[in-house]
Amino acid sequence: MPKSAVASVTVMVSTYNWKEALALSLRSLAGQSRLPDEVIVADDGSREDTTELLREIAKTFPVPLKHVWQEDEGFRKARILNRAIAAARSEYIIQLDGDMLAHPHFVEDHLSLAQRGRFLQGTRIRTTVAETSRLLNGGKPQFGWFVDAYYRDEKDRGTWHFGRRHHTLRLPWLAKIKSRSTGHPMGCNVSFWREDLVRVNGYDERMHGYGSEDLEIDIRLRNAGLRRSQIKFAALALHLEHKSVSSQDPADPELPNNKLLFASKEQHLVRSELGLDAHLADFVQSPAIDLRAPRSQHA
Repeated sequence: MPKSAVASVTVMVSTYNWKEALALSLRSLAGQSRLPDEVIVADDGSREDTTELLREIAKTFPVPLKHVWQEDEGFRKARILNRAIAAARSEYIIQLDGDMLAHPHFVEDHLSLAQRGRFLQGTRIRTTVAETSRLLNGGKPQFGWFVDAYYRDEKDRGTWHFGRRHHTLRLPWLAKIKSRSTGHPMGCNVSFWREDLVRVNGYDERMHGYGSEDLEIDIRLRNAGLRRSQIKFAALALHLEHKSVSSQDPADPELPNNKLLFASKEQHLVRSELGLDAHLADFVQSPAIDLRAPRSQHA
């Protein structure tokens, strides 16, 4: 691939109380063909064992590893993502969920496709229960045609489908051709210019509870004149199978988050009312600490 025009990149990994998956996600980032300039773990209130894990991983991690944490007061992903964006020191941000394992060329692929005026929406390869168990027990991540994954909707789980298996292939030349503005927004694999996130004031922190924070910021970014480009055949990532954290239908239009989502669409909103600007000064005065530094420097 040609050299990227992006000078610096932060990978932002969101997590909550699944340290085993987080360890695998971070291991996949440590083995990238183009290492990120820093990795920030956006932690929505995990227990102390996650902090202990990160301190141990940081000892050998190849780039600065930072931990941005907030109290556990329910699902507040929008807020912790804003705090991680505020802490980021790179011009470009790749957002990855902590139950995702990145392909070795994941960062390289995002950067090779990055363009001003766009944000990139990647996809996920949903591993089966059996494959998830294998990976969590030390199995090597696999990509390509025969990866053991789900390829259709919820009702088709366990059925062997060929229709979408081609999406497990990494074909960089085809990825450039197939870049398009269709597809479904998903916060688990997406990348932005940091200045564009500042422009729309990041995520809407009025969104509490599971769901729609990624759909809502997608609307405001496009209202701001940006184009969403869907990535196919590049920036691959495995998604470890797990039960949904939602106790209700996340598409229910009566949910408070979805009412905010519809309002952003109907009112053509660009900036969030309660967002990123509440946190920017915090990290100018006191930057997020690199966990690789000696413990005495963490005071």
